[in-house]
Amino acid sequence: MHSRADRVAEIYSDTGGVVRAVSRRVVLSSIAALALAFSSNSGSPEELNVEADEGGIGVTRYAADRVGKRPAVLVLHGNRGVEFSTRAYEHYANALAAGGIDAYLVRYFTAEDHQALDPKKSARESRDAYTTSRFEGWTDRISSVVAAILERPDSSGRIGLLGFSLGGYIAADTAAHDQRVTAIAVLYGGMPDAMVTQVKHLPPLIELHGDADRAVPLAKGEELVKLARAVGAPAEQVTYPGREHGFDFSDSDPMTVDVVGRVVRFFQAHLLGL
Repeated sequence: MHSRADRVAEIYSDTGGVVRAVSRRVVLSSIAALALAFSSNSGSPEELNVEADEGGIGVTRYAADRVGKRPAVLVLHGNRGVEFSTRAYEHYANALAAGGIDAYLVRYFTAEDHQALDPKKSARESRDAYTTSRFEGWTDRISSVVAAILERPDSSGRIGLLGFSLGGYIAADTAAHDQRVTAIAVLYGGMPDAMVTQVKHLPPLIELHGDADRAVPLAKGEELVKLARAVGAPAEQVTYPGREHGFDFSDSDPMTVDVVGRVVRFFQAHLLGL
């Protein structure tokens, strides 16, 4: 495993919505602030199951190391499932827990979803059609997890959604329907096409996207931010020049540190009031 000094040669800051390089001094302070994002949480993750339509949902809980009631963030994987890059999702969960927020990695796919979205077993057109038909079911399943987390005695009543790619679409769709969601962070995602003209509500959001993304065009992230602003929600987009889909999934990439830090600070601001 590379040392943090090896992994991070530079860090980035947002200037006019576009990320640019900053000084080594800022790099070192950012590394120190985010150190726990790249290590295991002090407590062991806890495996839970949430009852929902279409069967139970497996959830891994990464608890914040603090007493009392706490906010939570549900981490929603992309269309290849959690297993495609478990370590990357865990980086975010550990960073949120280190920042005082309980994180829940949600395995919302059913067995049928896994089968239908397996690229070895179905064509791209078939997978796209299946995905379009599944948004309502997926958002209902995420809302079931939201309800279960909010009922916990350690819940502060504030909950966020963090979605990656397909998970970003599901986070946006869920938040548009479920006003219990306090804030959302979307990475290279957007709003499902069928929902675009129906959005009446969204919570505060941040959307992060590479401008060279060929899987989910930057325009979908821009559309989501415009929708949020149109219904009165604070919304920010951060664009990473030259970056493609899933650019934050490598712990050897300095930009990952920037993305994780922005996401954690966003949720700390909207869920903890920091």
